[in-house]
Amino acid sequence: MKKSFFVAGCLLLVTGSWAQTVNQKLQNAFQQFERDAQLKHAISSLFVIDAKTGKVVFDKNSQIGLAPASTLKVITSVTAFELLGKGFRYETEFSISDSLLYITGSGDPTFGSSRFDNTREDYVVKKATDELKAKGIKSLDRMVVIYEGKFSSNSIPNGWIWEDIGNYYGAGTKGFNWRENQFDITLKSGDKIGDTVEIIKTNPEVHGFAYYSELKSAEKNSGDNAYIYYSMNGNSGIVRGTIPVGEKSFTISGSLPTPGRTFLDYFINYLEKQKMVKEYMKYRVGVYRVGNPYHDSLIKKSKKIYTHYSPALDSVIYWFNKKSINLYGEALIKTFAYEKNGFGSTDSGVAIVKDFWKKKGLDEDELNISDGSGLSPQNRVTTHAQVEILKYAKNRSWFAYFYKSLPEYNGMIMKSGTIKDVKGFCGYHKAKDGKEYIFSFLVNNYNGSSAGLVNKMYRVLDVLK
Repeated sequence: MKKSFFVAGCLLLVTGSWAQTVNQKLQNAFQQFERDAQLKHAISSLFVIDAKTGKVVFDKNSQIGLAPASTLKVITSVTAFELLGKGFRYETEFSISDSLLYITGSGDPTFGSSRFDNTREDYVVKKATDELKAKGIKSLDRMVVIYEGKFSSNSIPNGWIWEDIGNYYGAGTKGFNWRENQFDITLKSGDKIGDTVEIIKTNPEVHGFAYYSELKSAEKNSGDNAYIYYSMNGNSGIVRGTIPVGEKSFTISGSLPTPGRTFLDYFINYLEKQKMVKEYMKYRVGVYRVGNPYHDSLIKKSKKIYTHYSPALDSVIYWFNKKSINLYGEALIKTFAYEKNGFGSTDSGVAIVKDFWKKKGLDEDELNISDGSGLSPQNRVTTHAQVEILKYAKNRSWFAYFYKSLPEYNGMIMKSGTIKDVKGFCGYHKAKDGKEYIFSFLVNNYNGSSAGLVNKMYRVLDVLK
């Protein structure tokens, strides 16, 4: 009996020692991380739990709100699965009333996207045209109108910065979106450093907007350092920065300021090729919003011709996280508000997110957020909140779809986040010994290169392997 007791005691000691080893290794790694020169003026937070038991493995600053950058997308994603359901689809309706063809948006961020077969711009217009013909409409001597749904006219969330909103990753969301609200600018640089860069064209053509170049030619292989800034008058943009010398067809991507009108131009051009409209139809189109009495009355009695359905939410979330598409997050935030209140606005959507997690037991002040994508530098989130939300997701029926959407970095399944002087990772990892962890790691106000910091963060997270 004494021998058995001694062996059992040793086993307990070894087990306890191993449990302490992971914690101690994280403490040592994190202390070394914080002493690095890149972190001299920074603040960092790391929170790790055992995925099966929920027991805290490591905690440093888990109650301090930090800018999460795109790691905020995990919160928006999990909330979307819960509030909308994995099978949720956006609807874009084509209908006719008193000689007017209406296309009514519902905030679908995938409409015209090249990521899905049934959302590509050529597929969308062909399908809609085929449906018109099937309903006996062979010719349209009528105005084509986009009627934006009940979404806020403020397409850009509060807190986004000027340097971002003209570029593709800073595209705002509207009641009607097209091609992920993105377009391309083709540029031609000079042969010498300092030469002016010429704007060749935009694709597609941006109706009602002019773009001016303040770009300069830089050394060869210097890469894309060009940024688009929208002017305050709302109908022009300025491209600043540099691209390499000797480029004859250098392309950058911007945020599309007029997605509704750009779609109409594309749609009418297609209808012309089908001999379904006359030339002057190009000048009889418009984008209207809820609140226009004339169109409000007509839309109520319109006859539905065709409904375009977006891919299901699980597919939207897949690309939202895999490619970190900010537009999708902002559309989802507004959709939360639209589905609950009948009007889609960012502020209302944010309030719904905070209230949802408050009811699940989180302190609402741990989610001090301004948008759904993490692009705003005003966002403040705790690593504790992120881990709790990831833990919640793990036990839901839709978890496999969410997990599949998360990228892999450093051999770990996790969402990354990057804005100026901010870097973050949060997600899941299964160690070689079979233990499973949920973690969130955020760093704010570091100095030096992002690549250098990432490698140091990886070394800390490697302890979990």
